[in-house]
Amino acid sequence: MTVGEMPGVTPEEARRYTGADRGELDMVFQFEHVQLDQSRFDKFDYLGLDRAELRDTLFRWQRELAETGWNSLYWNNHDQPRAVSRFGDDDPHWWHRSATALATVLHGMRGTPYVYQGEELGMTNYPFTRGDEHLDPEAARYYANVVELGLDQDAALTGLAKISRDNARTPMQWDATPHAGFTAGEPWLPVNPNHVWLNAAAQVDAEGSVFAHYRSLIRLRHELPVLVDGDFEPLVGAAPEVWAYTRSTVDASLLVIANCDREPRGVAVGDDWVGAELLLANDDAPAVLDGPEVELDGWDARIYLRRR
Repeated sequence: MTVGEMPGVTPEEARRYTGADRGELDMVFQFEHVQLDQSRFDKFDYLGLDRAELRDTLFRWQRELAETGWNSLYWNNHDQPRAVSRFGDDDPHWWHRSATALATVLHGMRGTPYVYQGEELGMTNYPFTRGDEHLDPEAARYYANVVELGLDQDAALTGLAKISRDNARTPMQWDATPHAGFTAGEPWLPVNPNHVWLNAAAQVDAEGSVFAHYRSLIRLRHELPVLVDGDFEPLVGAAPEVWAYTRSTVDASLLVIANCDREPRGVAVGDDWVGAELLLANDDAPAVLDGPEVELDGWDARIYLRRR
């Protein structure tokens, strides 16, 4: 399997690179959605996140590669900060729900999901507060330049804390021991202080954990052909904070809905979905959809199945 890492690639180019008639690549890694919160001139110039724009960008890639090509589905990698801190909500009250909501909307789409180490636990950004804590040469040069030119150091630190790839390179959090069970020596970057509760040992066998949710999503992708072959269609009229779409084949349809915000919201899904079976949710939800509108709590995510 070949994957092209292609910053700046357009959907049209992606279709050419991955077209079966050319035999070049199986899929591409596009970077459009992970550049939305950055300035065109400097990636550490953090602009803030518009989740509706993020949603619409990924939905557009779903449409553009529907007939030709194949999507790489990812939130983070070794060069991107932690998804929960960037696209979700790492406040302790919302951390679990937002981590599982992000997982749900990504794994329900058409393409191949990529899980970066620690994402399956909901690992968060490191609490960087000083410029000298960043060891990535690119980040270090950027901050040194800000200081030399007398620019806004507070804004620079905010951007680094949010965007720096050092966030993705802190030690994997295996357990609550010193250095999170990653090493008996001194790691290159310090372990995140939240490793005392956010670690693999605490989650692997825990019902309802972020890790368990990822396992359930991966199991569904193995069991349900509709998650591989199904057509993708956004749900029209959803609020900007809501991710809602369907996947459909001749045998079955899936409804994936998530409220990517703290405020509760209603989502009109239509009479056709009344009676649909709940496959997976990140909190308590009715086993069967009993009406044409779904009431979602903050960061509430669900997948419903309707067999034909």
